[in-house]
Amino acid sequence: MKIINTRLRFIMIVVASALFCQLVGAQAIYEDERYVPETDPLVLEKLDQWQDLKFGLLMHWGTYSQWGIVESWSLCPEEYGWCERTKGSNPSDYNTYKEEYEALQKTFNPVKFDPEKWAKAAKKAGMKYVVFTTKHHDGFSMFDTKYTDYKITDPKTPFSSHPKANITKEIFNSFRDQGLWAGAYFSKPDWNTPSYWDPYYPPRDRNVNYEPEANPEKWQEYIDFTHNQILELLTDYGKVDILWLDGGWVAKTPKSDITNWYEQQLVNNDNGYLKHRIVNQDIKMDELVEKARKKQPGLIVVDRAVHGKNQNYLTPENRVPEKPLPYPWESCMIAGGGWSYSFDAEYMSGREAIHTLVDIVAKGGNLLLNIAPSPEGEWDEGAYRLLSEIGTWMSINDEAIYGTRAMAPYKFNNTCVTAKPDGSVYLTYLVEKGQTVLPTEIVFPDYKASKRAKAKLLGSNKNLKWSQKDQGMAIILPKELETELLKTEAFVIKIK
Repeated sequence: MKIINTRLRFIMIVVASALFCQLVGAQAIYEDERYVPETDPLVLEKLDQWQDLKFGLLMHWGTYSQWGIVESWSLCPEEYGWCERTKGSNPSDYNTYKEEYEALQKTFNPVKFDPEKWAKAAKKAGMKYVVFTTKHHDGFSMFDTKYTDYKITDPKTPFSSHPKANITKEIFNSFRDQGLWAGAYFSKPDWNTPSYWDPYYPPRDRNVNYEPEANPEKWQEYIDFTHNQILELLTDYGKVDILWLDGGWVAKTPKSDITNWYEQQLVNNDNGYLKHRIVNQDIKMDELVEKARKKQPGLIVVDRAVHGKNQNYLTPENRVPEKPLPYPWESCMIAGGGWSYSFDAEYMSGREAIHTLVDIVAKGGNLLLNIAPSPEGEWDEGAYRLLSEIGTWMSINDEAIYGTRAMAPYKFNNTCVTAKPDGSVYLTYLVEKGQTVLPTEIVFPDYKASKRAKAKLLGSNKNLKWSQKDQGMAIILPKELETELLKTEAFVIKIK
């Protein structure tokens, strides 16, 4: 018995080690190799411009804000483990819950909606583009679509009589007026539409609840519905710079991948429960993108989590990669609460947000910071406070952010490095909360400066003394400036 247990333990260790190596390897492949470069010259030009913008705003907003719950996911039977139903008259009864969730359309009336105020706050914070949830997985359209009555402008929605009822159009116009790019978040799955979740069948998971290949007419109806809604957004809402598509499981999947996945489930699931079932959901993305770019030449398309040429940049979610990535990328991060509105949400500090932005930019990425409006159509004061703090810092130091690229060693100690094509190099020193002393000098490792190089603090015309050492360029921090510098979230030294 001891021999058997020992052998079994050894086999388990070997299997666990192999799985760990596979996970690590898969992550490396995803971050280093799983990117297909764009070939359209207009898109390449646009992507290059986008990489200079560095800082954007994401907004999740829909009828679900009235309950203060995670957007859409409580409708999905597969997600009960992390998204338990708690609202409504009888959350334990799924059909009742779904009916009451969808009835939130009849009480959604955000009469304090003021997109101009949001746009001005975003601009002052230094944001350069906005990505707005025109439709999440629940299928509620925050724009005046012709293809469903489950929308903000339908007479069943109280806000439909408001002069600014077409929320997406108002947001895009307001942010464009402030000089920001407009991006449309759009969910490829739609859990309200009968051609995706057919009412005849109960929903099983996040996927379409019938077999598309066995029901080609119904699936074609869904393809047409999706294409039509997206083309509406790209036709009737002015210039759209980014099409940000969510729901990466709605994609063309080779049969071999599906077969391999089911075989793996038989090995890994004793209870037979299939988590994240793979279904071939070919939504004709190549065809859609071609039509989209006829409407909006140079359009950046982000088909999230779908490996291929229609994912123009990648989007690590609520995390910052440990190292620079060799392609365009953007971390989408929650500013406070959750992706959707949370009552009594606590927002990150200005220091945390600034440090996050600097870290991301030093690794060559963009930060897309999410703020969720309330049921009444307002931002929390905490959101305005956060943006104001970021804006105050950016007003002095944004030269080290916009238009920069990653430069080795990217980060040393608590100092981040960025550079510009004109030869300017920026060292951003991150001041920690409660820090009471600064080093007497910052040594930029392995950097050999020109004898004519000057180093100065952004926001000051005073040149800093420096010397060349074996370890690199050593920049002296004047003791008389220590108190003032410690009051900041971060300070920037420019070398030119």
